[in-house]
Amino acid sequence: METKSENRCFGGTQGVYTHASETCGCDMTFGLFLPELAKDMEVPVLWYLSGLTCTHENAMTKAGAQAWAAEAGIALVFPDTSPRGEGVANDEAYDLGQGAGFYVNATQDPWAPHFRMWDYVAEELPALIGSEFALDMDRQGITGHSMGGHGALTLAMNLPGRFRSVSAFAPIANPTQSDWGRKQLGAYLGEDESAWAKHDSTLLMREIGFDGPVLIDQGGDDQFLHLLKPEALAEAMAAKRQEGSFRIQKGYDHSYFFVSSFMEEHVAFHAEALLG
Repeated sequence: METKSENRCFGGTQGVYTHASETCGCDMTFGLFLPELAKDMEVPVLWYLSGLTCTHENAMTKAGAQAWAAEAGIALVFPDTSPRGEGVANDEAYDLGQGAGFYVNATQDPWAPHFRMWDYVAEELPALIGSEFALDMDRQGITGHSMGGHGALTLAMNLPGRFRSVSAFAPIANPTQSDWGRKQLGAYLGEDESAWAKHDSTLLMREIGFDGPVLIDQGGDDQFLHLLKPEALAEAMAAKRQEGSFRIQKGYDHSYFFVSSFMEEHVAFHAEALLG
């Protein structure tokens, strides 16, 4: 693992690190914020998964999460959204290929050799940071925005016991029924739609739900509502009697202005679950 940068931030350290990923078959970069408390003890972990076109850097610099995480004594992990580099397949469209990994393990060419973001976020990166930093990996929460909200919800429901809490900002909530989903799931996983189901948070909510609290914030003026399909997830949460909240925030769009406006509440939500 190579340290790219480390900067003092709200009394703690915001670092950026690169490592050779066996899972993705290329170098991967991630951000990690450690609060000052991590100098003396292991701290809980909150994962932030970013959306389409983003890297590890977008939320790290725009979401304003470090201030609230420092106050709570929680680490923040900012993974990249896809493998990158020479030899990694790509597409001219912004919503497929590099920057658009959709947090799945691709089985189809040309994506299969590198696009294994599910295993990267679920297995390889947790093992790496757990061994290299002062983190309490028994206390983890996960959140994300848009494509990253989709990833956060599907990982949380598919990995029972891994995360104590899950939240999302404007998640792609029903990708098997949306153009933000059918295109990518078909390209990465093939035409058998039964393989898509574990990557649809609405279907997962209907079937299994989450064994902890859930918080969803959706902008009421989001320009991508027809692609996100939040009403499907809201209905599934109600039918499942899922512990948690689904909130429509009047006047907010899909941007990081929306995310940063409610980040304090999301960090506090996870802090309550992680710290008791």
